[in-house]
Amino acid sequence: MSQMKSNDPREMPAYSIGEAGHYLRIPVATLRSWVRGRYYPTGRGRRFFKPLIELPDSNLASLSFVNLVEAHILDAIRREHDIPLPKVRAALDYVNRHFRIPHPLADHKFQTDGVDLFLSQFEKLIAVSQAGQLAMKEMLAAHLRRVEHDTGGLAVRLYPFTRKREADEPKIIVIDPYVSFGRPAIARRGIATSIVAERYKAGESIDELAQDYDCERGHVEEAVRVELALAA
Repeated sequence: MSQMKSNDPREMPAYSIGEAGHYLRIPVATLRSWVRGRYYPTGRGRRFFKPLIELPDSNLASLSFVNLVEAHILDAIRREHDIPLPKVRAALDYVNRHFRIPHPLADHKFQTDGVDLFLSQFEKLIAVSQAGQLAMKEMLAAHLRRVEHDTGGLAVRLYPFTRKREADEPKIIVIDPYVSFGRPAIARRGIATSIVAERYKAGESIDELAQDYDCERGHVEEAVRVELALAA
Protein backbone atom coordinates (compact mmCIF):
# COMPACT_ATOMS: atom_id res chain seq x y z
CA MET A 1 0.00 0.00 0.00
CA SER A 2 1.45 3.37 -1.00
CA GLN A 3 1.65 6.08 1.60
CA MET A 4 2.75 9.68 1.27
CA LYS A 5 5.09 11.17 3.80
CA SER A 6 4.20 14.49 5.37
CA ASN A 7 7.20 16.19 3.77
CA ASP A 8 6.37 14.96 0.29
CA PRO A 9 6.01 18.09 -1.93
CA ARG A 10 3.04 16.44 -3.62
CA GLU A 11 1.14 16.67 -0.36
CA MET A 12 1.99 20.23 0.63
CA PRO A 13 -0.56 23.08 0.32
CA ALA A 14 0.65 24.99 -2.73
CA TYR A 15 -2.23 26.26 -4.85
CA SER A 16 -4.98 28.70 -3.97
CA ILE A 17 -8.47 27.71 -5.05
CA GLY A 18 -8.32 30.44 -7.70
CA GLU A 19 -5.03 29.18 -9.10
CA ALA A 20 -6.15 25.57 -9.07
CA GLY A 21 -9.43 26.44 -10.76
CA HIS A 22 -7.54 28.27 -13.48
CA TYR A 23 -4.97 25.56 -14.06
CA LEU A 24 -7.68 22.88 -14.27
CA ARG A 25 -10.25 25.08 -16.03
CA ILE A 26 -12.81 24.38 -13.31
CA PRO A 27 -15.08 27.20 -12.07
CA VAL A 28 -13.75 28.54 -8.77
CA ALA A 29 -17.15 28.24 -7.06
CA THR A 30 -17.36 24.58 -8.09
CA LEU A 31 -13.87 23.76 -6.90
CA ARG A 32 -14.46 25.61 -3.63
CA SER A 33 -17.48 23.43 -2.89
CA TRP A 34 -15.41 20.30 -3.58
CA VAL A 35 -12.62 21.24 -1.19
CA ARG A 36 -14.38 23.39 1.42
CA GLY A 37 -17.92 22.04 1.31
CA ARG A 38 -21.03 24.14 1.08
CA TYR A 39 -24.37 24.77 2.73
CA TYR A 40 -27.56 23.92 0.90
CA PRO A 41 -31.23 24.50 1.74
CA THR A 42 -33.61 21.72 2.76
CA GLY A 43 -37.14 21.61 4.08
CA ARG A 44 -35.66 21.44 7.59
CA GLY A 45 -33.23 24.31 7.13
CA ARG A 46 -29.70 24.58 5.89
CA ARG A 47 -27.44 21.55 5.84
CA PHE A 48 -23.73 21.32 5.18
CA PHE A 49 -22.27 19.19 2.41
CA LYS A 50 -18.82 18.00 3.45
CA PRO A 51 -15.93 18.38 1.01
CA LEU A 52 -15.22 15.69 -1.55
CA ILE A 53 -11.49 16.40 -1.45
CA GLU A 54 -9.51 16.56 1.79
CA LEU A 55 -7.05 19.45 1.90
CA PRO A 56 -3.64 18.97 3.55
CA ASP A 57 -4.52 21.66 6.12
CA SER A 58 -8.18 22.31 6.85
CA ASN A 59 -7.28 25.80 8.11
CA LEU A 60 -5.81 26.80 4.74
CA ALA A 61 -7.84 27.10 1.55
CA SER A 62 -4.93 25.70 -0.46
CA LEU A 63 -4.73 22.55 -2.55
CA SER A 64 -1.80 20.18 -2.80
CA PHE A 65 -0.61 18.66 -6.05
CA VAL A 66 -2.46 15.47 -5.13
CA ASN A 67 -5.62 17.51 -4.63
CA LEU A 68 -5.15 18.93 -8.14
CA VAL A 69 -5.11 15.40 -9.53
CA GLU A 70 -8.21 14.45 -7.54
CA ALA A 71 -10.10 17.50 -8.82
CA HIS A 72 -8.90 16.79 -12.37
CA ILE A 73 -10.41 13.29 -12.19
CA LEU A 74 -13.64 14.37 -10.51
CA ASP A 75 -14.12 16.98 -13.21
CA ALA A 76 -14.53 14.18 -15.75
CA ILE A 77 -17.68 13.05 -13.96
CA ARG A 78 -19.24 16.32 -12.95
CA ARG A 79 -18.61 18.41 -16.03
CA GLU A 80 -19.89 16.04 -18.68
CA HIS A 81 -22.66 14.28 -16.79
CA ASP A 82 -23.71 16.64 -13.99
CA ILE A 83 -23.98 13.80 -11.48
CA PRO A 84 -25.33 15.24 -8.19
CA LEU A 85 -22.61 15.72 -5.57
CA PRO A 86 -24.18 13.33 -3.02
CA LYS A 87 -24.04 10.59 -5.67
CA VAL A 88 -20.41 11.39 -6.40
CA ARG A 89 -19.64 11.22 -2.68
CA ALA A 90 -21.34 7.85 -2.31
CA ALA A 91 -19.35 6.38 -5.20
CA LEU A 92 -16.12 7.95 -3.94
CA ASP A 93 -16.70 6.64 -0.41
CA TYR A 94 -17.16 3.17 -1.87
CA VAL A 95 -13.83 3.41 -3.70
CA ASN A 96 -12.14 4.73 -0.55
CA ARG A 97 -13.37 1.74 1.43
CA HIS A 98 -12.24 -0.65 -1.29
CA PHE A 99 -8.70 0.67 -1.75
CA ARG A 100 -8.04 1.92 1.80
CA ILE A 101 -5.45 4.44 0.62
CA PRO A 102 -5.44 8.18 1.38
CA HIS A 103 -6.04 9.50 -2.16
CA PRO A 104 -7.41 6.72 -4.37
CA LEU A 105 -8.20 8.99 -7.33
CA ALA A 106 -4.52 9.99 -7.50
CA ASP A 107 -3.27 6.40 -7.25
CA HIS A 108 -2.43 4.17 -10.21
CA LYS A 109 -4.68 1.46 -8.74
CA PHE A 110 -7.66 3.60 -9.59
CA GLN A 111 -6.64 3.65 -13.24
CA THR A 112 -6.06 -0.10 -13.39
CA ASP A 113 -8.71 -1.48 -11.03
CA GLY A 114 -10.89 1.34 -9.80
CA VAL A 115 -12.60 2.92 -12.80
CA ASP A 116 -15.11 0.10 -13.33
CA LEU A 117 -15.63 -0.11 -9.57
CA PHE A 118 -16.26 3.64 -9.42
CA LEU A 119 -18.64 3.71 -12.36
CA SER A 120 -20.55 0.62 -11.22
CA GLN A 121 -21.80 2.60 -8.26
CA PHE A 122 -23.61 5.06 -10.52
CA GLU A 123 -25.68 2.22 -11.92
CA LYS A 124 -27.00 1.68 -8.41
CA LEU A 125 -27.23 5.33 -7.41
CA ILE A 126 -28.61 7.06 -10.49
CA ALA A 127 -30.23 6.13 -13.78
CA VAL A 128 -27.35 6.20 -16.24
CA SER A 129 -27.88 4.68 -19.66
CA GLN A 130 -25.43 2.20 -21.12
CA ALA A 131 -24.35 4.87 -23.60
CA GLY A 132 -23.95 7.32 -20.73
CA GLN A 133 -21.78 4.87 -18.81
CA LEU A 134 -19.56 4.39 -21.86
CA ALA A 135 -19.23 8.14 -22.41
CA MET A 136 -18.39 8.61 -18.75
CA LYS A 137 -15.74 5.88 -18.89
CA GLU A 138 -14.20 7.40 -22.02
CA MET A 139 -14.04 10.84 -20.40
CA LEU A 140 -12.45 9.38 -17.29
CA ALA A 141 -9.91 7.55 -19.44
CA ALA A 142 -9.01 10.78 -21.25
CA HIS A 143 -8.39 12.52 -17.91
CA LEU A 144 -6.43 9.60 -16.48
CA ARG A 145 -4.10 9.53 -19.48
CA ARG A 146 -2.95 13.00 -18.48
CA VAL A 147 -1.64 11.80 -15.11
CA GLU A 148 1.75 10.11 -14.71
CA HIS A 149 2.61 7.98 -11.68
CA ASP A 150 5.83 6.99 -9.97
CA THR A 151 6.93 3.40 -9.38
CA GLY A 152 4.91 3.34 -6.17
CA GLY A 153 1.73 4.18 -8.07
CA LEU A 154 1.30 7.74 -6.81
CA ALA A 155 0.64 10.66 -9.14
CA VAL A 156 3.79 12.62 -9.95
CA ARG A 157 2.88 14.70 -13.03
CA LEU A 158 -0.32 16.23 -14.36
CA TYR A 159 -0.78 17.51 -17.89
CA PRO A 160 -3.86 19.73 -17.48
CA PHE A 161 -6.19 20.33 -20.36
CA THR A 162 -5.50 23.79 -21.75
CA ARG A 163 -8.11 23.92 -24.49
CA LYS A 164 -11.25 21.88 -25.18
CA ARG A 165 -10.63 18.66 -23.20
CA GLU A 166 -10.30 16.61 -26.36
CA ALA A 167 -9.04 13.07 -25.86
CA ASP A 168 -6.07 13.61 -28.17
CA GLU A 169 -5.13 17.08 -26.90
CA PRO A 170 -1.31 17.29 -26.84
CA LYS A 171 0.47 17.38 -23.49
CA ILE A 172 2.15 20.77 -23.82
CA ILE A 173 1.95 22.10 -20.26
CA VAL A 174 2.89 20.01 -17.21
CA ILE A 175 2.45 20.49 -13.47
CA ASP A 176 5.21 18.65 -11.61
CA PRO A 177 5.67 19.32 -7.88
CA TYR A 178 9.40 18.70 -8.27
CA VAL A 179 9.86 21.24 -11.10
CA SER A 180 9.46 25.03 -10.84
CA PHE A 181 7.93 24.67 -7.37
CA GLY A 182 4.93 22.95 -8.89
CA ARG A 183 3.96 25.82 -11.17
CA PRO A 184 2.91 25.04 -14.76
CA ALA A 185 5.85 24.56 -17.10
CA ILE A 186 6.53 23.64 -20.71
CA ALA A 187 6.71 19.85 -20.81
CA ARG A 188 10.14 18.28 -21.36
CA ARG A 189 11.75 21.69 -20.95
CA GLY A 190 10.93 22.49 -17.33
CA ILE A 191 10.57 26.17 -18.14
CA ALA A 192 7.93 27.84 -15.99
CA THR A 193 5.15 29.36 -18.05
CA SER A 194 5.32 32.46 -15.84
CA ILE A 195 8.91 33.15 -16.99
CA VAL A 196 7.96 32.75 -20.64
CA ALA A 197 4.98 35.06 -20.23
CA GLU A 198 7.03 37.73 -18.46
CA ARG A 199 9.53 37.82 -21.29
CA TYR A 200 6.70 38.02 -23.82
CA LYS A 201 5.05 40.90 -21.94
CA ALA A 202 8.44 42.64 -21.86
CA GLY A 203 8.43 42.74 -25.66
CA GLU A 204 10.17 39.59 -26.85
CA SER A 205 8.48 37.79 -29.74
CA ILE A 206 7.11 34.25 -29.76
CA ASP A 207 9.74 33.25 -32.33
CA GLU A 208 12.59 34.66 -30.24
CA LEU A 209 11.39 32.79 -27.16
CA ALA A 210 10.94 29.54 -29.09
CA GLN A 211 14.51 29.83 -30.34
CA ASP A 212 15.89 30.62 -26.88
CA TYR A 213 14.10 27.70 -25.25
CA ASP A 214 14.63 25.33 -28.19
CA CYS A 215 10.97 24.42 -28.42
CA GLU A 216 8.12 24.73 -30.85
CA ARG A 217 6.43 28.05 -31.40
CA GLY A 218 3.09 26.55 -30.36
CA HIS A 219 4.54 25.56 -26.98
CA VAL A 220 5.54 29.14 -26.27
CA GLU A 221 2.11 30.35 -27.35
CA GLU A 222 0.48 27.88 -24.98
CA ALA A 223 2.69 28.99 -22.09
CA VAL A 224 1.84 32.63 -22.70
CA ARG A 225 -1.85 31.86 -23.07
CA VAL A 226 -1.95 30.02 -19.72
CA GLU A 227 -0.34 32.87 -17.80
CA LEU A 228 -2.11 35.77 -19.50
CA ALA A 229 -5.45 34.11 -18.85
CA LEU A 230 -4.52 33.73 -15.18
CA ALA A 231 -3.49 37.39 -14.94
CA ALA A 232 -6.76 38.47 -16.52
